[in-house]
Order: sequence, then structure tokens, then C-alpha cells
Amino acid sequence: MSRIGKQPITIPAGVKYAVEGNSIKVTGPKGAVNSVLPDGIKISEKDGILTLERQSESLSALHGLTRALLANNVQGVTAGWVKELDIVGIGFRAEMKGKRTVVFTLGYSHPIEFPLPTGIDVEIDPKQLHLTVKGIDRQKVGQVAADMRSLRKPDPYKNKGVRYTGERLKKKVGKTGAK
Repeated sequence: MSRIGKQPITIPAGVKYAVEGNSIKVTGPKGAVNSVLPDGIKISEKDGILTLERQSESLSALHGLTRALLANNVQGVTAGWVKELDIVGIGFRAEMKGKRTVVFTLGYSHPIEFPLPTGIDVEIDPKQLHLTVKGIDRQKVGQVAADMRSLRKPDPYKNKGVRYTGERLKKKVGKTGAK
């Protein structure tokens, strides 16, 4: 049984959805997001509450996945999604170049230009050490944040690099402390 798939999705005021074939489009105050609706999963609405039903027991995994993706879309068009990154290291920083490009200086011999995909906004604090990635599509926000982190992953010996805010790192002991 899919426990997540059985949970209802409350549709807030100002949010609309439309099912066209096997795709569902959720529209709200922040924009619109499309999702794929798998075969065998049906949507029903009653008093502003969406419920998903599956045709057979073999679709239980897709049932929960579809419900989670649809709930993420509803939250994205109302409140949006946010991922925060911290840059740690002497001389490491990030700055905006125009509106759609972030330039990272991460200790390499050259600056790294990171173009932003459509639907994603980045805010950088005045110290250029804290980035906030925002958007309405949860998957896209998470992927952009992961791509930014992969430019210079946190080093386990010096703890330098790009990391998620609140991420705990385990610092390793160097060669001299291993005796």
C-alpha cells in the first residue's frame, strides 16, 4: 500500500490545474509547472482537495511518486522552492554577471561562469559568500544547487569549497595526525 499516494493534496486559493492527456499543468501566482501523469493513475477533486487513485496494486510506487510530484508543484507555484549554499575558503566568492550568469572564483586559475536556466533566480549576499537559489520547480532548483556545489565540493581535510547551508562535514585528520 502506498501511504504517500493515499494522502490528499489541498489546492490553495489561486491555484488551478488542468489535465491534458497524460500531462498535468499546475498554475498559480508564481507561474506554471508541468508534470507527467502515468497511465493507470487517475485524479479526482472534491471541495478543493485532490486525491489520486491507481487502477492496480502494481502501480503503488508510481502512485506515491505522482502524488509527491504533484504536491511539490502545488507548493512551488504558491510559495516556491529555495536552496541555500555557502562558499567557504580564502578568496572564494561568487558574483552576478548580468542577470543570468553567476561567476565563481573558487581557487582555480580561471573564474567559472555558470549560466542559469530559465525559471531559476539566484541571490548573492553582499559578502559574496552566501547564495540563495530560488524557483518554482523543485527538481530544477535542486539540480542547479547540486551543479553549483559540484564546482568545488567541500574538502574533507580543509573544509573549503561550496556546501549547502547547514551541511555538516566530518573533518579528516591529515598525514601528521594519523600516527
